[in-house]
Amino acid sequence: MPRPDQIAIKGRLTAERELSALTWLRVGGPAEWLFQPADEDDLVQFLSQLDPDVPVFPMGVGSNLIVRDGGLRGVVIRLGRGFNDISVEGMRVTAGTAALDAHVARKAAEAGVDLTFLRTIPGSVGGALRMNAGCYGTYTADIFVEARAVTREGRVVTLSAQDMQFAYRQTGLPEGWVLTRATFEGQPGDPAELAARMADQLARRDATQPVKDRSAGSTFRNPAGFSSTGRADDVHDLKSWKLIDDAGMRGARLGGAQMSEKHSNFLINTGTATAAELEALGEEVRKRVYEISGIELQWEIMRLGEPASETPALDPAHDGTS
Repeated sequence: MPRPDQIAIKGRLTAERELSALTWLRVGGPAEWLFQPADEDDLVQFLSQLDPDVPVFPMGVGSNLIVRDGGLRGVVIRLGRGFNDISVEGMRVTAGTAALDAHVARKAAEAGVDLTFLRTIPGSVGGALRMNAGCYGTYTADIFVEARAVTREGRVVTLSAQDMQFAYRQTGLPEGWVLTRATFEGQPGDPAELAARMADQLARRDATQPVKDRSAGSTFRNPAGFSSTGRADDVHDLKSWKLIDDAGMRGARLGGAQMSEKHSNFLINTGTATAAELEALGEEVRKRVYEISGIELQWEIMRLGEPASETPALDPAHDGTS
């Protein structure tokens, strides 16, 4: 099988590409290869010829991701301009998976389609699909019609909601599949009213979340019960931030990593954090919460790659318990 750099492509292939600049937390080592396809055909051509033993990781805008300091082996695929179109037909909105959630919400609202919950979700459509992202009681699964993907073997497939296997903050997509576009269906709404609602949502978010800090959104999933569709069934309505507060971990620090003082379920890079520090602080939070409440928090942030060194230890003088 040819090496990645021996495959004819139209896009861009870069060896040992540092990923820290491509993630919101600004940490992480290099990708062995970073492939930025020009279009779907280019992606199909590349994957159909790539050695099946080479790992493939689709990456969006890095808004919900910790890449470990040792970097990633295999090929990271990052979609760009050839995958960010947005179109509206009736109440249906079709978007490339590189389109930002916020842009989809705005364009839909201008056409009188209510996808306003997407406005405050960080990241791109691909990430929203994979994580079944949601807020204000609405999830991506609720508006999903269908999606297109390129399989690890280079086949183009159309996916139904059943194929996606939506669950709370996750889907059942096979490893290495790259989502390329999706169609959503919203409810009708007045464009001015939808714009006002999004402005209100942004104001509420900015008042309660550390939007000016380097974070990756919510660190841990809320430990609530969820049905097979990914919607809350209110078995128990616990909030991760409250469990973190009760464990005395609001503001906890480890090197340049900190649990935000403004919202304790946000893990932030204060400027000098390594991926190891961020992950180790998150694991310490999970440990403390379990000791206090008996509840095991689950990461919402994806963590992948190889560590570069030993796990750092939490400094008791700065652990947020004083």
